[in-house]
Formats: sequence, structure tokens, C-alpha cells
Amino acid sequence: MVDPRAIIDPSAVIGAGVKIGPWTMVGADVEIGEGCDIRSHVVLMGPTKLGKNNRIYQFSTVGDDTPDLKYKGEPTELIIGDDNVIREGVTIHRGTIQDRGKTIIGDKNLLMAYVHVGHDSVIGSNCILVNNAALAGHVVVGDWAILSGFTLVHQFCHIGAHSFAGFGCGISKDVPAYVTVSGTPAEAKTINSEGLKRRGFSPESIAAIRRGYKIIYRQNNTVEEALQALAPIAAEFPEVQLLADSLKQSQRGIVR
Repeated sequence: MVDPRAIIDPSAVIGAGVKIGPWTMVGADVEIGEGCDIRSHVVLMGPTKLGKNNRIYQFSTVGDDTPDLKYKGEPTELIIGDDNVIREGVTIHRGTIQDRGKTIIGDKNLLMAYVHVGHDSVIGSNCILVNNAALAGHVVVGDWAILSGFTLVHQFCHIGAHSFAGFGCGISKDVPAYVTVSGTPAEAKTINSEGLKRRGFSPESIAAIRRGYKIIYRQNNTVEEALQALAPIAAEFPEVQLLADSLKQSQRGIVR
């Protein structure tokens, strides 16, 4: 299953059933879980751990160190879960000791062509990053978020779960859970109701989330006032608590 033209460091750990294409390089301290499919001309650098059944397409560089000028070659990690699809030309950098020391990607994500994931970023599970989306360092992306093509995310921003960013967004502040943003600089437009329907949210839950959105964005509330108004709704609909939590956790301020 490993093409003889691939270059594999002796310290690399290759799981059962792994496919590795020609002219792919697997460096030291790389661990590839069972069932992974690594296509040709991929560069895998370590320390990196891949879970099971990931697919990485040609010309991707996964687990290399960061160009951040603070990085001086310290040992850091990249950890990737299971069932991810990493398409052509994707770059994913390891962490830095100035932050968590690792970059983390969850399960069942789709990273389309030429996506960039900067150092110390965290991507949850079931996310989609469309062609040429780019995360600066220290970005956190919640579960089920979708970043459309050419979306750019400033360092230290948090992208909430189930949120949606339109084509070519420039995001420099936090995006709360469920919120759809567009433009540069990004502006909040509505909730991601179509995505919520596809994921089985009830009509009642979606209506409650929409009420929460209006409290934040349509009633001239401060964040503190919005959190107070969200509390009774969140007590009835746990889904709204996720929206409230994304406000509480914001450090950069939220998109408006």
C-alpha cells in the first residue's frame, strides 16, 4: 500500500491499511492512523498525529513549522482526528510554545483546495473550509462552521459553532454561534437557518435562536444586556445557551 517511490522516515508509524502515493515524504515523528489515504507529492512533517481514515490530496504540506518569527524551532505538535478530507495544496502548521503548543483538527472536516490553517489554531468537527480560506494563528473554529471561499480570519478570532461566512469575508472579530456573516469587514446578517434545518434542529429551536439573534443585533443591547435577556430563553432551549456562551467567551468583541 506504500509506493516504493515515497520517502518514509524510519521513525514514522504507519497504521494498517494506509496508502501512501509516489513522491510523498513522511518525516520524523509522524504517526498515520489506520486506513488513511495519502496521495502523491504530499509532505507530512512531525511531530504530527493523524487519526483513522483521513484523506490527504496531492501537494499538501501538513505538520510543517510556522513562519511566525517568534518560533525558534521548539518541539510542537499537530493533532488531526478521524475521517477528514484535506484537498489539494492545503497547508497546516504546527503550534508554538507561545500558545497551546499544538494545532488541533477534529473529525469529519473538509478542507478544500489551498486552505491554510495557521499555528495554534483549533478546528472542531464537521466543518467545511472552502477553497483558499485562510486562518491566521490562534484561531478557533467551532463544530459545523462553514467558511466560504477566500474567507480570511484574523489571529485570535473565534468562529462560533454552526456559523456561516460568505464568500470573501474578512473576519477580524469573533463570530457568535449560529450567525451568518458576509463582507469585508464582516458584518452579521442573520442566523444560519438553512444549515440548522439540515442538521435536524426543530422549528421551535430555530425560532428561539432567531429571537436570541434579534436580542443581540436588533435591540441596541450591549453584550451584558444581551446575555441577561438571553438567560430565560436559554433555560427553555439549551441550543440558545451555546449562543450565549459564545458571547461570554469573546475576547476580541463580536462582529456587528
